[in-house]
Amino acid sequence: MKEYQNLLIESCEAGKVTKMGVMDGNRPAMHAGTKMREKATILDAAAIRRSLVRISHEIIEKNKGVEDVVLIGIRTRGIFLAQRLARFIAEFEGVQLPVGELDVTLYRDDRRNQPRQPEVTRTQIPFDVTDKKVILVDDVLFTGRTIRAAMDAVMDVGRPRLIQLAVLIDRGHRELPIRADYVGKNVPTSRQEVVAVALQEQDGDERVLLMELIAAQ
Repeated sequence: MKEYQNLLIESCEAGKVTKMGVMDGNRPAMHAGTKMREKATILDAAAIRRSLVRISHEIIEKNKGVEDVVLIGIRTRGIFLAQRLARFIAEFEGVQLPVGELDVTLYRDDRRNQPRQPEVTRTQIPFDVTDKKVILVDDVLFTGRTIRAAMDAVMDVGRPRLIQLAVLIDRGHRELPIRADYVGKNVPTSRQEVVAVALQEQDGDERVLLMELIAAQ
């Protein structure tokens, strides 16, 4: 975890933000010289697993089974969370749900303010979403703008029967009327804090940290 933290802290001190668990919608404004320190561990590996198991049961209960349910993970860590949810649901229901990957880069409403064109990775939704119950999966819910972009992207490829949202952490500070249907943990935060999610598949560690930004002197 220390290597992960160092990369995250170094990126902030350089006035940049890496994709090491800090999504575009999960950070306040940062400037060169900004420092960051760890405040608390929100979830450890066991707590992350318990949260995903619970969310899996809630998905099954809310939808009265999993017929016509598909999971779409928002890049990057939302994809791994969606895959884990699919595995748990398969264990509980004996049904393997389709899992898609969504890159919302071109749908973000702050794209035109970026100094250079963002790098687009890829979207992979190898199934028809029309008339399906689509569950978007992300690691952190903050302002809601990433989720709005994700819904626009999904609607461009089909017309779902409904769209639900599952997140590991809801940190508040919504700027759009968006709420999650399934939440691993609600974490009250300030605008000067960052929720950093590390997952084994991407980071070689498993933890959710609350980080505090410290303005340059």
